[in-house]
Amino acid sequence: MMKHLSLTALACLSLAGAAHAQTPTQSVTVYSARNEQLIKPLFDAYTKETGVEVKVLTDKEGPLMARLQAEGSNTAADLLITVDAGNLWQAANVGLLKQVKSEILNKNVPSHLRDDNGLWYGLSLRARTMFFNPDLVKAEQLSTYEDLADPKWKGKLCLRTSKKVYNQSLVAMMIAQYGEAKTEKIVRGWIANLATDVFPDDTKLLEAIAAGQCGVGIANTYYYGRIVDKNPQFKTKLFWANQKAEGVHVNISGAGLTRHAKNEAGAIKLMEWLSSSKAQNIYADKDIEFPVNPTVKPDQLVASWGPFKSNLINMSKAGELQAPAVKLMDRAGYK
Repeated sequence: MMKHLSLTALACLSLAGAAHAQTPTQSVTVYSARNEQLIKPLFDAYTKETGVEVKVLTDKEGPLMARLQAEGSNTAADLLITVDAGNLWQAANVGLLKQVKSEILNKNVPSHLRDDNGLWYGLSLRARTMFFNPDLVKAEQLSTYEDLADPKWKGKLCLRTSKKVYNQSLVAMMIAQYGEAKTEKIVRGWIANLATDVFPDDTKLLEAIAAGQCGVGIANTYYYGRIVDKNPQFKTKLFWANQKAEGVHVNISGAGLTRHAKNEAGAIKLMEWLSSSKAQNIYADKDIEFPVNPTVKPDQLVASWGPFKSNLINMSKAGELQAPAVKLMDRAGYK
């Protein structure tokens, strides 16, 4: 009888072990402001490597943050992914994100591209620099963002609207670098030099430069990359701003652990993987961006633009000084 019970018990234990082994690994749910086609290849690769399913809900950053606030502790989201450090800072500032302590992330992501308290980490890098029409402007005429406020550029400058967070972050970082008074003088100079009304997006701005509507403008590198990838003869060239000064303005796309994550450990592992050399090329190359991990080489097209010095002010300033930047641009007449 004892032998019979022992065998039965062993059989039950074996069945329980088999059932446990067949239980799917807990999935990770991501709220993403990045387009699904840009991040799905990454998550597919992660699932293939780890067996962990990544569930994704995509929307604009504003609605996603509003949804996280409304859902509170009932949210399904473990991770928030969005563009621009200003957005990540805002999410952290209103209490949507939770601190992550990870030696892997701290090693893979340079300190100026992550929150000092581990609330968010950059995962890909873009520069907001100058672009020019070589028929109208020579590279040696260009130097700094500040110089574009000089009257010599009157009627030659194109800008994207101040309503976009990319320009708000640029001006916020300039406030951190130069102070509010000097930055306002620069922005007023930009507006005085405009060749035409501000543009709704970087693509239209770059096309206007190529068409000769303006000689020079400021845009994100990945918009330029998308165009020249399809049209290598595109008549607009890139110039790395502020190379003899503090360096070109850079920004990030990045991620943060949500405050009420149900799968906290899984979300952190996904973030760590996204910062790894294995994932960084997929992440950056898909949107023609730069890897944040300094050990990873950029895509061939991106690398062809040459090396550059970037501004090392911590990206959190893009969020901390966003409100003063918006007010400054409004005062300066930057629409």
